[in-house]
Amino acid sequence: MDYLRNLGSAAVSSLVQKSGLNLPFSLGPKVASNETFWNLYDATKRDDSSPVSVFEYDLIHPLNKSTIPLARNALRKLRTIRHPDVLKFMDVVETDSVIYIMTERVRPLPAALQTWSAKNAQEREDWLLWGLHRVSVALAFVNESCASTHGNIGTNAIFISPSGEWKLGGFEVLSNPKDDVAVLYTMGGLLPDSMARASPEVKKSGWSSLKEQPVSAGDAYALGLLLHSIFNPTHPLPPTSQPPHPPPQPSSRGAIPPSVFPSFKKLLNPNPKARMAPKTFLETGMAESGDAFFARNKLVKICAGLDNFALAGESEKSALLRTLKESVTSFPPEFASHRVLPSLLSALDHAGASASSILPLVLALGVNVPPHEYDSIVLVPLVKLYASPDRGTRMALLDSLPEYAEKLDKRAVADRVWPHLQTGFSDTVAVIREATVRAVVLLAPKLSDRILNNDLLRHLARMQSDPEASIRTNTCILIGRLGPTLGYNTKKKVLIPAFGKAIKDPFVHARVAGVMAFMACAECFEMEDIAGRVVPCVASAMLDKEKLVRDQAFRAVELFVKRLETHAAAMVSRFLCM
Repeated sequence: MDYLRNLGSAAVSSLVQKSGLNLPFSLGPKVASNETFWNLYDATKRDDSSPVSVFEYDLIHPLNKSTIPLARNALRKLRTIRHPDVLKFMDVVETDSVIYIMTERVRPLPAALQTWSAKNAQEREDWLLWGLHRVSVALAFVNESCASTHGNIGTNAIFISPSGEWKLGGFEVLSNPKDDVAVLYTMGGLLPDSMARASPEVKKSGWSSLKEQPVSAGDAYALGLLLHSIFNPTHPLPPTSQPPHPPPQPSSRGAIPPSVFPSFKKLLNPNPKARMAPKTFLETGMAESGDAFFARNKLVKICAGLDNFALAGESEKSALLRTLKESVTSFPPEFASHRVLPSLLSALDHAGASASSILPLVLALGVNVPPHEYDSIVLVPLVKLYASPDRGTRMALLDSLPEYAEKLDKRAVADRVWPHLQTGFSDTVAVIREATVRAVVLLAPKLSDRILNNDLLRHLARMQSDPEASIRTNTCILIGRLGPTLGYNTKKKVLIPAFGKAIKDPFVHARVAGVMAFMACAECFEMEDIAGRVVPCVASAMLDKEKLVRDQAFRAVELFVKRLETHAAAMVSRFLCM
């Protein structure tokens, strides 16, 4: 039957393509033929090439005729129910032959469960509880805020986003008892394996019996079976799923955490009136006392902390950042790259004093980001932060520059970093001015010739008169490093006056820097300039009151005199040859 269904789907896709229909996406490889009649594809959005997923339903396949109302119900509910933990609807294309639903990029939970089966027990338990928490939040929203029954809770109704977060989908039979087209009560049995997950009242009296029960009753029972299946994937459904529905025994706990087991038993209560609702299950797990199996979960706590970071006090922020620093190496890679990193980068927009703690974490987490994603996930948000007026953020960016400077491309530096970076030269805070000067050393190879030979040197000329001695010193050192890369006319015009000014500076280390800059740029000077301008300038420092300056001046004069002697000897040889 799956073969026939896939064959029909391929034919439909071919017909749609031949029809010339303008799809808002480009289909990629098929990910799965979902158990709820849909084919799931990886795809890319046409307008911005961002990754998305596409669910395909073949309307003309004979095997699908009876379930078309379920497909249309899934589309209708997915379009209207919006929640962070619900699969995000983006667009739909519907023809006489097919329904295409475009959503955020996801993959089926069963595939992720197989991947996680190889992890160590604690990591796996943390991830499963975090996922169960997200599903419980979504299900409580469906039951309470939407006054509806999901009716299809199971692994095939849950999808994993690129960040590793669990998203609730599978809305084929989601129904409000007051709906005119509430398909659950008449068509719930059309879902694959629906009776295996059905609650005791459904097995006894059919799906219509749910209309007389609390909207959460059927979902609560299915949630308990889901809990069992994800923690004990190799075990059969517990005996309680079959009449006479005996309560779960401690021996059947398997890998279900002991703190969760009491709630698990309440979810599987055969009496729908006494059964624990998903909302109560969520509240029990998040309680400040008692089992608190969600509240103590590392990933749940981190997500809550990141979501509320902007409103948290400084002590709470510090505690979260400390936790992140201690746990950074144990995070699931997708959680670190797509959940923690974006949240931290967003927090940097208003981080202030916390920026110095956040940015090193961002760069540490970025180490494990795949190279093809590093630019979009890490560098683009970092570069945007240069526009921030917050000095704490600017200082953090400059201090951490050695860790990411090489990864920046020339265009990003010239167009998006430099326009904001250069404002640091005139900042009223000296530490910002000095950090800006140091940053240029790393970014200079990526600056355009125009910036290097004009804009930058104008700033540096002003920095040589800065009130702070250390800034004047570092500016001279920077000009000395830049010297060999400057244009011919710029070298001739700028270097000797800049270094000569440093030699006359009242700060001893600035004078030393001036002499050493002359030596570092020895190859940049023409012989006539060495004889007429460089040596006289350096010679004036040979009688400096500080021995450190005098020693360097004698070395410099010796260096330049040797170059002049070599050149003069070559001149004699040329004259003799003539």
